Amino acid sequence: MNLTPPKGVLLINLGTPDAPTPSAVRRYLREFLMDPRVVDISPLGRWALVNLIILPTRPAKSAAAYRLVWTPRGSPLLSFSQDLKDGVQAELGEGFAVELGMRYGNPSLDAAVKRLLARGVEGVTVVPLYPQYAASSTGSSLERVYEILGQSWNVRAMRVVEPFYNEPSFLDAFAEVARPVIAAARADHVLFSFHGLPERQIRKSDPSGAHCLASPTCCDVPVAASRYCYRAQSFSTARALASRLALPQAGWTVSFQSRLGRTPWIKPYTDLLLPDLVKRGVKRLAVMCPAFVADCLETLEEIGIRANETFRSAGGESLTLVPSLNANPSWVKAVAGLVQRQSGLESASPAWGGGPQQAVQDGEPHSL
Repeated sequence: MNLTPPKGVLLINLGTPDAPTPSAVRRYLREFLMDPRVVDISPLGRWALVNLIILPTRPAKSAAAYRLVWTPRGSPLLSFSQDLKDGVQAELGEGFAVELGMRYGNPSLDAAVKRLLARGVEGVTVVPLYPQYAASSTGSSLERVYEILGQSWNVRAMRVVEPFYNEPSFLDAFAEVARPVIAAARADHVLFSFHGLPERQIRKSDPSGAHCLASPTCCDVPVAASRYCYRAQSFSTARALASRLALPQAGWTVSFQSRLGRTPWIKPYTDLLLPDLVKRGVKRLAVMCPAFVADCLETLEEIGIRANETFRSAGGESLTLVPSLNANPSWVKAVAGLVQRQSGLESASPAWGGGPQQAVQDGEPHSL
């Protein structure tokens, strides 16, 4: 009988409604949007925005979109995340106890941590499944886990897998998924579409207060001020994937999707860029979404359906969504490797890769 307590592993993703109905979506959106790290305005302003402007209308619209991608197993994000959890558990073996928690919705982080504690884990390795750091995703998830673990009398040790936006195993797995899809689509251009963020949140991530979004080339080379910059990490991911896929400089572009409200978000915006790509001669477009490790509403509906319609209406021939990593065997091994490394069972590699890189898009430096 093995009396050694297992090592706890907590996989975290953002979350999903329990059902594609207005009431379920309303519960989910209220929890999500009332997070001060997500809507970072005054408490009174946030309450008014969420309860008086967003919740009266958006749940019905979002529920209709969720119904388009809902499967017999339920939410794609949840089912793919559960498959990943099962795969990582099998890969790591009985010396580890792996649980899945969602920052918002179910299975909740609170329930996931309680399951780990009930299994007698000696500590917890937390894996936020967000490749690029943002205070509204990674930061919020970690803050909540700290709160939950701190409620126990015997507080367990906690290790955190840092953002893996430039981790070779993550990049290799995504390139492996994308390569045959891009080839089969005969794509003449690849768009890397990341989830967007308000510009104010990017500026708040810069401790110097003088670097992020201060110039058109601020994300070209990693510096101390951009350590937590989501935009810089997104461009780093795109450059590395373009290199692995052997894309020419003029053969790929970066954009940002899912903006909400009237305040400026990081640019270029995916929906506005699509007609411009057609004008530039792109006919067969492949879209990768490397901010998401599991297919969800933002990939399957926003890109696979709505962006597809926008691109074709503008005169494009085809738009092909490259599937996310989901529970691909290479990704399962990659996540297990990240956990083992954090547990001291593997050697680490530098987060930023081999050194400074010049960000090039269509032959020119990236710009705002």
